Amino acid sequence: MRAERVFAYGAAAGLLGDLLLGDPRRGHPVAAFGRAAGAVERVLWRDHRGWGALHTAVCAGGAVAVGAVAARAVRPSPAASVALTAAATWSVVGGTSLAREARTIGRALRAGDVEAARERLPHLCGRDPQALDADGIARAVVESVAENTSDAVVGALVWGAVGGVPGLLGFRAVNTLDAMVGHKSPRHRRYGWASARLDDLAGWPGARLTAVLAAAAGDSPRGAVRAWRADAAKHPSPNAGPVEASFAGALGVRLGGTLSYGGRVEHRPVLGGAAGRAVRADDIDRAVRLSRRVSWLALGVCAGARLLAGTAARNGKRGRTS
Repeated sequence: MRAERVFAYGAAAGLLGDLLLGDPRRGHPVAAFGRAAGAVERVLWRDHRGWGALHTAVCAGGAVAVGAVAARAVRPSPAASVALTAAATWSVVGGTSLAREARTIGRALRAGDVEAARERLPHLCGRDPQALDADGIARAVVESVAENTSDAVVGALVWGAVGGVPGLLGFRAVNTLDAMVGHKSPRHRRYGWASARLDDLAGWPGARLTAVLAAAAGDSPRGAVRAWRADAAKHPSPNAGPVEASFAGALGVRLGGTLSYGGRVEHRPVLGGAAGRAVRADDIDRAVRLSRRVSWLALGVCAGARLLAGTAARNGKRGRTS
């Protein structure tokens, strides 16, 4: 079986597995990677960019190497290759767990139980829940759904289409490293610089595809494109900006504004403000449904692109040998 078909069948099976099963409750491979990366950090940490770059190379390179060795080992068996791709896809995407957490918070908000929503919010994002009212919590959830659609699903599928199992594992490793050391805390301002920059680079294509698909699949394609063009560049993140702006326009809501992380207040630009309204609890379910549509469309785009690239490569070889 050709490599492009292995990816298409395996990625579809893995995404379906995530839909039906969600994340494994114990022994999650991403959690195991996080523990290993933490152990490497304890050995290598210095307040220096070079040591942080070495940490990134060891951890992300190790994940890619594991994927390459595993893919090579099963290459003689098409069934095993599809199964490995499915398992890798299932382990790195997180759409179902994202949706479950978001909807749990949404139900608490609709029931008027703001305290319960505050308790659940740290499971989804790093915002300070005590600094948020009900509308602020709803906005934080919608922003997290938008950003994680790119980080936890679409970006992984893009790199899976490019690099197969090593691409899937490598992207998830880079994304996890950014979450662990890529923030601007005193300990990680220099040490995490390489992980943060590599995550920006790896996330670039997935973020743009997510923004395009959110515009295509949302309630207001024109509003999504308008918000993307007008507001995305104002966001401090080069990848979260297009995604959150497109989601804001597609849903007809305003995202961004004042937020708090661990007591540190940030004033971010408003996304979708030209025509959007304040986020409400009901918008959480709308955002989750949009995330689902974007995820499955991304699978179709990535699998289709891989199939077309494989066909073009074979036709090119035939042309050179004829």
